[in-house]
Amino acid sequence: MGRVALVTGGTRGIGEAISIALKDAGYTVAAVYAGNDVAAKEFSDKTGIKTYKFNVSDFGQCQSGIAQIESDMGPVEILVNNAGITRDATLHKMTPEQWAEVIQTDLTSCFNMCRIVIEGMRARSFGRIINISSMNGELGGFGQANYSAAKAGMIGFSKAVAREDASKGVTVNVITPGFIATEMVLSIPEKVMTNIVNGIPVKRLGEPAEIGRGVVFLASDDAGYITGSTLDINGGMYMI
Repeated sequence: MGRVALVTGGTRGIGEAISIALKDAGYTVAAVYAGNDVAAKEFSDKTGIKTYKFNVSDFGQCQSGIAQIESDMGPVEILVNNAGITRDATLHKMTPEQWAEVIQTDLTSCFNMCRIVIEGMRARSFGRIINISSMNGELGGFGQANYSAAKAGMIGFSKAVAREDASKGVTVNVITPGFIATEMVLSIPEKVMTNIVNGIPVKRLGEPAEIGRGVVFLASDDAGYITGSTLDINGGMYMI
């Protein structure tokens, strides 16, 4: 068995591609999901990757879920925080519930999962944490004050944890996808999609597998000298 990799939001969209890429690279993968049992079963049947259902925004559920994964597979050495939701609205129409739900699911989940695995990673002198943020955490998304704040928060969080744990063999990095050809993005009306693609310098959407390959690299031994970095995979839409 290869090193154990845990992927949150790991059964659909970008998360599915990440889980498959890690498995293909030789990792033992646990894919965590929140609610869609049908999709999770289809994913597991197709890939052979074991799935675990728990709410990553709940610290207690994360504790028990990770304990089960480690009992089944061994210690988590690669953590990919990919789980996220959107509840879009312009600020003057956004409800406190829309704000809190996105912050809790997209950002607090990152703390929950990292906090639970970090002590073991430090003790073993090895760990890879890869947090999937978004281009809109850097650029700001119209109608996405909650989402943009959460995704920007992931970047700051990652840099702080990278500083804290670099000397213990633990790297912490961020990937910020742009427009990726997931089910959600592909549902955008054709006219709007045309405008989006025209605004991307490479003139196409990204493929989920391209995010997966980025994760595999950052999880590898070859990336041991990279920490606190943000890898933009957005076709040139946002450049630092």
